Amino acid sequence: MDSGDGSDTIHSVFENVDEGGGGIFEQREILQIDYVPSEKRIVGRDEQIEKVAEEIGPIVVGQPPNSIIIYGKTGCGKSLVAKHVSKIAKEEAENRGVRLATGYVNCQQAKGNSDALSKYGREINPPESSMTFPARGISENEYFERVWSVLNEFYDAAIIILDEVDKLNNDDLLMALSRAGEDGSVDVPIGVIAVSNKINYREKMSERTKSSFGHNEFIFEPYDASQIREILQNRTDAFAEGVLDDGVIPRAAALSAKEHGDARKAMRLLRYAGDQANKENADRVKESHLSDARASAEVDRLLELISGLPPHSKHVLIALANLTKNQPEREWFRTMKIRETYLDVCEQSGADPLSAERTRQLLNELCFLEIAGSRRGTGEGKGHYSQYTLLWDADIVLTLDA
Repeated sequence: MDSGDGSDTIHSVFENVDEGGGGIFEQREILQIDYVPSEKRIVGRDEQIEKVAEEIGPIVVGQPPNSIIIYGKTGCGKSLVAKHVSKIAKEEAENRGVRLATGYVNCQQAKGNSDALSKYGREINPPESSMTFPARGISENEYFERVWSVLNEFYDAAIIILDEVDKLNNDDLLMALSRAGEDGSVDVPIGVIAVSNKINYREKMSERTKSSFGHNEFIFEPYDASQIREILQNRTDAFAEGVLDDGVIPRAAALSAKEHGDARKAMRLLRYAGDQANKENADRVKESHLSDARASAEVDRLLELISGLPPHSKHVLIALANLTKNQPEREWFRTMKIRETYLDVCEQSGADPLSAERTRQLLNELCFLEIAGSRRGTGEGKGHYSQYTLLWDADIVLTLDA
């Protein structure tokens, strides 16, 4: 007899899931965004891998490396290359008897410098250490001191990857890490690999931080369709043998290359297509499953972009999406028009609206994340005004408000 609480339905769902992720998948984790593949699976980045390795190379013998910044749009292999080079450097250092600490911090997920230091500290802190890195409760300076203490006691050198470094409120962390040896804060050399989606991030850095990185900068271009196709082809063992229709990978690659050149998006799309096939109890993944999965993949990507933003950023975004959907003949909207709709969204959600100036700031943050675009217009007089446009499909944005 049905308990009425939905438990029977839940049990039936779980019973149909095997270790590979249903009958469609063999190793679903291979299509996860944070999966670091072997070198043979990395496509179109041999030159970048070599250049990054050259800059941090001295670290494997315990000598000071060059800190670097890697720029490029989302999904062009920046983080993948940084993680791969760091992993190989650690292996090479161990072969030479050098104790190399390696750690990765996603600054979008970190709540400021202290949180980033806490995350790095927990990654490098060995089991035999008596040091602790609580999530909160101590000062930023104390986090630094604890990181320096662990490095000095247990390691000969260190690498830290600061992914999406532009999401930090300032470059104080970048400067402190890149100059730690020079300032005498720590006795071991530290190599910083900073990763940013924003090509103009350097312009926002202090002069002292800029000098720490010199001209050690690399720009990664987006993948083209053939490269994305090869990336996906190299990960087909995520699926059970013979379940992928021949047109699925070419179609997924073409869609991703046309819109963004984003390999992450392509893998997410392929993974969701497999999930969709599982939900339908299909025995094959077809091109039609890509269409069904596309909206889910887009929603997830958008949520990823706005995850660290305050709630009112979502209200502003919903306002812009409503204007875009309700006035399809227009693409650009002035700040005050967006604010009027934002006030309606706040009223409907029971939120107290922010000031006009703060609304404008939130719009500019959405532009920084490439969720919206902006331009300057000229009025009938000599005054100027700002206009904004939505860079995402309005229907996808509005699913956030459903």
